[in-house]
Amino acid sequence: MSETAGSLLMGAVAMASFVAMLFFLRYWRQTRDGFFLLFAISFGLDAATRAVLGLWRLSEEAEPLAYLARLVTFGLIIAAIVRKNWPARADRGK
Repeated sequence: MSETAGSLLMGAVAMASFVAMLFFLRYWRQTRDGFFLLFAISFGLDAATRAVLGLWRLSEEAEPLAYLARLVTFGLIIAAIVRKNWPARADRGK
């Protein structure tokens, strides 16, 4: 794949992540549920990371930072799911 096509594809994925962030922010504003906020933050971070990767060519030393950002992104998604499915304190005694 050429470098231009790779940048174009990275931009498209960044845009999709940005739209997903807006989608989850809208639901967070309606419900104030932290689940939607964590998803919005994770998709916003993913959009920013992919935009940087699409616009600039990172050196080989800096490239692992992009993977660190993806690790944080997926960690936020996992934390949101676990937090949402964790039993509430009131339910633990029953």
